Amino acid sequence: MLLLGIDVGTSSIKVSVIEANSQQIISSAQYPETETPIISHQSGWAEQSPNRWWQDVKMAIKKLNATGKYNPKDIGAIGIAYQMHGLVLINNEGEVLRDSIIWCDSRAVPYGEAAYQAIGKEKCLTHLLNSPGNFTAAKLAWVKEHEPLVYEQIYKVLLPGDFISYKFTGQLTTSASSLSEGVFWDFKTNSLSKGVLDYFGFSESIFPNIQDVFSEHGLVNNQVANELGLQAGIPVTYKAGDQPNNALSLNVLNAGEFAATAGTSGVIYGVSDKLVYDNETRINSFAHVNHTNINASIGVLLCINGTGILNRYVKELMGANESYQQMNEAASAITLGSDGLQIMPFGNGAERIFNNKIIGAQFENVDLNKHTSAHFYRAAQEGIAFAFKYGFDIMQSNGMQPSKIRAGKANMFLSPIFCEAFVNVIGVPLALYDADGSVGAAKGAGIGVKVYSSAEEACNVQENIGLIEPTKISLYQDLYEQWNSQLSKHLNK
Repeated sequence: MLLLGIDVGTSSIKVSVIEANSQQIISSAQYPETETPIISHQSGWAEQSPNRWWQDVKMAIKKLNATGKYNPKDIGAIGIAYQMHGLVLINNEGEVLRDSIIWCDSRAVPYGEAAYQAIGKEKCLTHLLNSPGNFTAAKLAWVKEHEPLVYEQIYKVLLPGDFISYKFTGQLTTSASSLSEGVFWDFKTNSLSKGVLDYFGFSESIFPNIQDVFSEHGLVNNQVANELGLQAGIPVTYKAGDQPNNALSLNVLNAGEFAATAGTSGVIYGVSDKLVYDNETRINSFAHVNHTNINASIGVLLCINGTGILNRYVKELMGANESYQQMNEAASAITLGSDGLQIMPFGNGAERIFNNKIIGAQFENVDLNKHTSAHFYRAAQEGIAFAFKYGFDIMQSNGMQPSKIRAGKANMFLSPIFCEAFVNVIGVPLALYDADGSVGAAKGAGIGVKVYSSAEEACNVQENIGLIEPTKISLYQDLYEQWNSQLSKHLNK
């Protein structure tokens, strides 16, 4: 049997087909080739079209089929990973009511803060493991107030992966994991949060049926199957947010294990077997893919909104004619510390580590006679690593202490400069793997269709392609202290 995995990212759609028994990757494809834009009607807003996601998913699958490396009719199950926290609204005819308000949109912060105060800090933290903050529930509250005509037409509220699954199957489902990332889930009652729904005035009827992450979420209908060359009736058997899915792909399933990503945003994701939370909600806790009502498995997520997006911004500003590899090579000629140039990467919306404050990206100590584009390339990567360190200290203060962090060799982790800075400023070894979100989604589909007896069986076949040990901790710690001192000035404005 073949398994199809789909990763609905902010920048593009990635799809992979793997052979179930051997777990070997048969083929992968990405669409579009250029990064999908984020729609920003106002400062701090961020939206994308769910219908475009669906069109791009279909184009990616067609591109994958065109490789001729497999028979699409041999695909037996589909798994979906997706950008977390996005709000998708459909009417009773299944039509999208507005563009999705995505994860890095900041408009709903006041709604989440008001709910946090009204529901009560203790109840929010012990029941939700979070403040409603800037998550999906608060985004829906913004729509309710500002777009009442849209709100009145809502039939179902979906996360991005729920929507893509619906487009394949016509069936509407969600999971506790998805609902927890929207801060709709009560971990004490193991149900939709009555406190959140009552405060915002949301009806329970607007949410789809709740199922396990690894379960049958619907069968591919005839129309989609014909268009994509698939066998009609194959199931979608897995849906998960991109960070829990990344952890799955890296076999990060048990308490004390940690994963990291550094794409548009950057994440360190640790697993706990307790209902843990940060008292200031600067890091966030969600139901991991293997969480159950009986055995808690909580993904504790540190998110830095501005990581790869800063690297891309610097490229567009100064290195449009250079590849990322050429940028890395130029940066490697610059001494550690970038000759005093400092960059704060916080220009992609409200940052949770700062209690949802927007401070913007900052370029500090620019010397017009000294600093070249290569200095900016290096300073950007160092600044991103320092931002991780700032958030990682918060994780440690909450008892999360890894002995090793696992990451797929992709995005920022393709850069030796970034890897060196990341490892040394955090002080923890980094294990790199040939892992991929769409491959993880395919393995998730295999778990859901019971090709594998457990998640561990599905994900224990991995290629470790390098372990990077910290060797310059003191040097990077000194640089971090200088960077952090500058950051403090901005936070105290």
